[in-house]
Amino acid sequence: MGSQTDVYARGGRLPRSARRAQLLEAAQAVFADSGYHAASMDEIAIRASVSKPVLYQHFPGKLDLYLALIDRHTTEVPRLVQEALAATHDNATRVAAAMSAFFEFVEREDGAFRLVFESDLIDEPAVRQRVRQMDAACAASVAAVIAEDTDLTPQQAQLLGVSLVGMAQVVARDWLHQEAATRMSRAEAERLVIALGWRGLAGFPKTAE
Repeated sequence: MGSQTDVYARGGRLPRSARRAQLLEAAQAVFADSGYHAASMDEIAIRASVSKPVLYQHFPGKLDLYLALIDRHTTEVPRLVQEALAATHDNATRVAAAMSAFFEFVEREDGAFRLVFESDLIDEPAVRQRVRQMDAACAASVAAVIAEDTDLTPQQAQLLGVSLVGMAQVVARDWLHQEAATRMSRAEAERLVIALGWRGLAGFPKTAE
C-alpha cells in the first residue's frame, strides 16, 4: 500500500479549475457525512488525495470551503425549481414539477441537501443569508405561477409560495429519512404532497373576466 505522499504524486498537477472542483467534491462528501463542526481540513485533504498546503492554496479555511459549496447549492435549487416551472405551460403541472424538484434534490447521492436544509452551521450569518435568499427565490418562482392562476395580490401569492416550498422541502426530507423498508415510493409521496398543495390552491380560483 503506497504512502499518502505517493497518492499525491500520482494525482499529478491539475488545472486550477479542475483542482478546485476536485476539492469541492471531496469537501462535500466530508461535510455531508460529518457536518461542518466535525469535519476537518485534514480529512478533506485526504479525501481529495492532496496535501494540506494544496488545499489551503485554493481555500484559506474550512468556512471558505463550506461557503463555496453553499453558494453552489443555494444557486442550484432555485434553478431546478425554475427549470421545472418552465418545462410546461399548464400551471397545475408546473407547481407539481416544482415540488417534485425538492424530492429529486434530497434523493441525490451527493447529500447536498444536508448542507442546505440541515446545516449545523445555520447560525453562521453568511450561511443563513444564503439559505434565506434561496428560499425566497424558490418561493418567488412558485408565487408567480400562483398569481397567474388566482386573483391573489402579489403579497398573498408570495405567502402561499413560501408555504408550498416549505412544505415540499420538509416533506421530502422527512420521506428520505424514513426507514427504507417501510418508506412509500417517491412517486406516491410526491403525489400526496402535490395533491394537497394544488387542491389547497383551488380554494383561490381566478375570477372569470
